[in-house]
Amino acid sequence: MAIAVSFSEILPLSFVMIAGPQIVTSFFLATSGRWAANSLSYVLGAAISVTTTVTVAYFVAKGVNNSGSGHKAAFDRGIDGIVLVLMLFLIVRVYLTRGKSQPPKWMGKLQTAEPKFALLMGLALMGVFPTDIASSIAAGFHVERSGDPWWQCLPFVALTLLLLATPALCVVFLGRRADVLLPKIRDWMNSHSWVISEIVLVFFAAIAINGLIKG
Repeated sequence: MAIAVSFSEILPLSFVMIAGPQIVTSFFLATSGRWAANSLSYVLGAAISVTTTVTVAYFVAKGVNNSGSGHKAAFDRGIDGIVLVLMLFLIVRVYLTRGKSQPPKWMGKLQTAEPKFALLMGLALMGVFPTDIASSIAAGFHVERSGDPWWQCLPFVALTLLLLATPALCVVFLGRRADVLLPKIRDWMNSHSWVISEIVLVFFAAIAINGLIKG
């Protein structure tokens, strides 16, 4: 039961991770000349960034927890407080940037991108953007705060990568039909993904508040 509850609480953050330029980049790469190699390289770069951030967050929280084992309750409240602050920051940020639907200028290079460039984009977009850093830290903190082992962070990483790989998978399964469908999905995601993000963030903020109240 603990595993199921932990997973249900952490997995929705994957949608926050990919909302915005992250998933839009996946769509551009899926329609590029070397779409298979580019998409794989992009997901690999993302895997490195997300796994590193969530792992560092988990073990930092674990180290602090172990050093103050006599104050477990206070530590748990502190973690819940940090997670709540991160969620409030993300809620505000996502709302304020909701109207910025124009893709950055560098996205014009994605149609002619090489795998090396796609790899660097995966590393940068998933490891530098404030929304991704805050979401990964919150995920790592939450897993440790729940007393779960590190590997329970991996489903969060896996779902994030699966979402990023979805455009490429559409090309595999839909063939030429993807040329028509992908741009439409991309445009919709670019305009409306902030709504999904806000719902997820409010949900996770409620979990943190509940932890503070019970703690």
